[in-house]
Amino acid sequence: MTREEISIVNTLENQAWELLERSIVYYKGHPVGTIAVCDKTQSILNSDHCFIRDFMPSALLFLIKGRYDIVHNFLEETLKLQPKKNQFDAYTPRKGLIPASFKVVSIDGEESLEADFGEKAIARVTPVDSCLWWIILLHAYVKATKDVKFAMQPQFQQGIMLIMEICLATRFDMNPMLLVPDGACMIYRRMGIYGYPLEIQSLFYAALRAARKLLICAGNEEIVTAIDNRLPLLRDHIRHHYWIDMKHLNIIYRFKSEEYGQTAVNPFNIYPDSIPYADLSVWLPKHGGYLAGNVGPSQLDVRFFSLGNLMAIICSLTNERQSQAIMNLIEEQWDDLVGEMPMKICFPALENEEYKIFTGCDPKNVPWSYHNGGSWPVLLWFLAAAAQKTGRTNISERAIEIAQARLSQDEWPEYYDSTSGSLIGKEARRYQTWTVTGFLLAKELMRNPEYLDLISFGEFDIEKNDRFCDL
Repeated sequence: MTREEISIVNTLENQAWELLERSIVYYKGHPVGTIAVCDKTQSILNSDHCFIRDFMPSALLFLIKGRYDIVHNFLEETLKLQPKKNQFDAYTPRKGLIPASFKVVSIDGEESLEADFGEKAIARVTPVDSCLWWIILLHAYVKATKDVKFAMQPQFQQGIMLIMEICLATRFDMNPMLLVPDGACMIYRRMGIYGYPLEIQSLFYAALRAARKLLICAGNEEIVTAIDNRLPLLRDHIRHHYWIDMKHLNIIYRFKSEEYGQTAVNPFNIYPDSIPYADLSVWLPKHGGYLAGNVGPSQLDVRFFSLGNLMAIICSLTNERQSQAIMNLIEEQWDDLVGEMPMKICFPALENEEYKIFTGCDPKNVPWSYHNGGSWPVLLWFLAAAAQKTGRTNISERAIEIAQARLSQDEWPEYYDSTSGSLIGKEARRYQTWTVTGFLLAKELMRNPEYLDLISFGEFDIEKNDRFCDL
C-alpha cells in the first residue's frame, strides 16, 4: 500500500472507533453495552436498544482492547433480566430466556433497564439465539480476562444452567438439534427457516462447548454429562445430514422415498424432485461444499446461509475437510456470495411465488434485499474469523478491501441490496453499530490471529481435560 492508501485506511478506522465510542450506552453511570445505531439522532423503532446479538462484535473489540468493564457490566445486567421462575401464562418470557434487547429508561429520575424478550418485537418473535450468544460471550470474557471466579459465581452458574435446561430439557423432539420457531435468530422475519435452521445449530454447538468449560469446574456433573452426550450426536448429525457436495448430491439424486426402519438411507424422506439439481449441480465447484440451511421431515433447504456455515467453521462443527470446502465454495462463487459488499446473508434469494409464500409478501424482504439475499457488512468479521481458522486469509483480505472502499462513504449502512450488493439497502439504517464493529473486528482478527481464540473452538474431545479452573 502507498502512504496515501495507508493514511486513508487509518482515517477510516479512526472514524469507526469514534462511532463505536458514540454508541456506548450508560446505566447508572456505568457502560453496559452499545446501541444498535451509532447516530443517536435517528429514532427509528428500537434503534436505541442494545441487542444481545448486535453487541457481540462490540464486546469482542472491547475485550481485545482490554476494556473489560463494559463486557463485565453487560453480562451482569443482562443476567439480572433473565427470568428465574417458571411462568405458565401466555405472552410472558419463560424461565432462563435472555432478552433480545434492552434499553435504559428513566422514570422520575430513576434509571432502570427495560427488556424486550420478543413480546414487543415486529411479529413477536422469540430470540432463541440471545441465550446462546450470551454463553459464548461469557466464555470469551473468561478467556480474555482469566477471571474464572466471575463465571463461577452462583448467579452465573444458575444462569448458564437455566439456559441449558431450555436447550436440553425433556421434549417431544428426538433429534439432537435445537427445534425453534421462525424468526428465532439473525433472520428474524419469516423466511421459511423454522424447525432446525443451521444458524441456530451452529450457535447451539458453540454454546454447548462454552457451557461445558464454564460449568465443569463447579460440580455440575448432571448438566455436563448431558452436554457430553449431546455434543457428538449434534456434531455428527450436522456433518452427515446437512452436508452438500457433489458426492452427496449424487446420493440425494438417487434417494428412494418412503423408507422405513433404522437402515433407511433417506431417513427424513426427502423427495429428490424437490432439489433444484439443474442449478445446484452447476453452482457447486468440484472441491466445494457447504452445510444446508435446514433439514427436517421431507425438507432439505439447499440455500447457502453465511452465518451458519461460517460459525460452523469457527466452532469446529465442521471437520477440516468440510471447512476447507466451504472456503473453496466462497472463493469459487465470489460474485454470488461476496460481490460488491461482503457478504450475502443467504443465497439464492426467494423469488416469485416462493417469495410470496415463504415470506408472506414481506415488503422488506423482497428478492435480493434485507434477509432475502441482502448483503450484510457485519458478516465480514465471521468471514475473517473463518479465514484465519482455515489458513485462507487471502479471502478475508480481499473482502476487507472491498468493504473499506465503500462503508464510510455509504455511511455504514445496515445492509445492501441487489444481486451484487451494489445498492445501499432501501430501508437500511445508517451508522449501524454492528456494521462498524464488524469491519473493525475483521481488521483486528487479520492483524492478530491469536484473538481468534476468544471465539473459536477446536475439535471436541470428550476425554480432554478442558477446564477453565486449570487456568
